[in-house]
Amino acid sequence: MDSNIIRCGRAVLHVTDLERSKDFYEALGFVITEEDSENVYLRGLEEHNHHSLLLKKREEPVVEVMSYKVYSNENLDELASRFENEGTNVKWLEEGSQHALGRAFRIQDPQGLPVEFYAEMDSVDRLLQRYDLYRGAKVQRIDHFNCAVTDVQHNYDYYINKLGFACSEYTVDDQERIWAAWLHRKPSVHDVAFMNGVGPRLHHVGFWLKDPMSLIDGCDVLASMGYTKNIERGPGRHGLSNAFFLYLRDPDGHRIELYNGDYLTSDPDFKPIKWDLNDPLRQTFWGHEAPDSWFDEASIVLDVHTGKPIETGEPKLKKTKPQFMI
Repeated sequence: MDSNIIRCGRAVLHVTDLERSKDFYEALGFVITEEDSENVYLRGLEEHNHHSLLLKKREEPVVEVMSYKVYSNENLDELASRFENEGTNVKWLEEGSQHALGRAFRIQDPQGLPVEFYAEMDSVDRLLQRYDLYRGAKVQRIDHFNCAVTDVQHNYDYYINKLGFACSEYTVDDQERIWAAWLHRKPSVHDVAFMNGVGPRLHHVGFWLKDPMSLIDGCDVLASMGYTKNIERGPGRHGLSNAFFLYLRDPDGHRIELYNGDYLTSDPDFKPIKWDLNDPLRQTFWGHEAPDSWFDEASIVLDVHTGKPIETGEPKLKKTKPQFMI
């Protein structure tokens, strides 16, 4: 039975200074749908749902949850029942308990990542042709999550065999073990990626831009507003996914990728692309090498049941940088 997951839907991040974070994300080109003293709801210009990024004012900068949209409330019930039958502890959040969101439930995935599923979110105006509102990098929509986990193979098997994801590209080490994998539900390169590392942690949330020039415009605007040091890596192009990319750190250190240039993966005979860990074109088709922070730093995630940080562990495979990066 298909899980009927459509795509990645939203990320909920805790930030320590809401006003400071709001200024940063506005500079990037996000649209503020709504805000109050404790929350800022953000979306991209083409998005018709209320938000794809929720910032909550809290004491510590952590990741509350990563959410996926499913087709219907019936599918939501079916998916929750499947988790419960497998022994997974499901936490329901009834309609009205989360602003602008319908019924939802949360689980901890096999590697400890906090995951939420929902079917309904309030609708808002698409601003795709409101060019008078375009600013910064002119963010269009949420695209993917990238997560560090201790056992990539475990989550790879679970998301493909249990949740109906497909693999677009993957990386293997010198013993042909999966080091990282890019998995999708929508017909693009990924909705989620898992990479070998200290985990569970969220490495970044990726947002789609309409063209490469928007990424350059974003850099210009950020620099003019004093955010130069928030630019961590790029611009450049990945070999893997063909992405034209820029990595940024928000004021609390959460990593955001601005992203453009991947490709269609909807054909049933599409074959996943295999990369060797030490292929120099894999991470950097062209552009500067990634700094140590890109490999070592990521956001802590919360337990969906206790609300406390999940303890991290060392990866199953030997932790190392690709040799060409050393």
